[in-house]
Amino acid sequence: MGRPSKRVREIAKLYDSTKVYTLEEAIALLKRALPVKFDQTVELSLKMGIDPRKSDQQVRGTVSLPNGTGKTTRVLVFARGPKVQEALAAGAEYAGNDELFEKVAAGWTDFDSVVATPDMMREVGKLGKVLGPRGLMPTPKAGTVTMDVAAAVQELKAGKIEFKADRHGVINNGVGKVSFDDRMLIANIDAFLQAVQRAKPASAKGQYMKSMVVSSTMGPGIKIDLGKALAVTA
Repeated sequence: MGRPSKRVREIAKLYDSTKVYTLEEAIALLKRALPVKFDQTVELSLKMGIDPRKSDQQVRGTVSLPNGTGKTTRVLVFARGPKVQEALAAGAEYAGNDELFEKVAAGWTDFDSVVATPDMMREVGKLGKVLGPRGLMPTPKAGTVTMDVAAAVQELKAGKIEFKADRHGVINNGVGKVSFDDRMLIANIDAFLQAVQRAKPASAKGQYMKSMVVSSTMGPGIKIDLGKALAVTA
């Protein structure tokens, strides 16, 4: 392994990797890290006290971040007839059917979210190998399989995101940008934690959320005092 870069060494001086911090302290530290040439995403990682191998302990849901994600969400809508124009009028970048099916089947994924009307799901299901690994498959639970495509597009554009525990029982999501005001970031994180709490499976036993780390795209991962963070959302 090579020697850490100067930037990494300087960032390491800003915090104690063995210590847990409050959300306010962590956000301040991320903003003090040496800047890069783009607005970094603030990312949250939650280690859940679940057994992801059990189907009745899956953690999945959606949340509308009050201050958005800070990025433009490119939405693709699979629909036919008037629903295509409804989707485009609501702000979708792409809407249609056969031509879009062919493009996606060929590997095109120049979009961030997918919405589909129920009648399109037989065809959309055939795109599982492309959409599935990228977490882009629309689902009724996430509100992305619906006849009200306009509302779905508007919610996604406004900051609605989906979260899901991976096979290691970890939830990873972006919750804003480093440029956000501290209060905006904390409000987004509070909303996110509340949504994860509401998604707790009835079969989950013991400590539901075990640990939490907040980081930025090019910054450090900072351990959070989970008890204090949850007390704020209670």
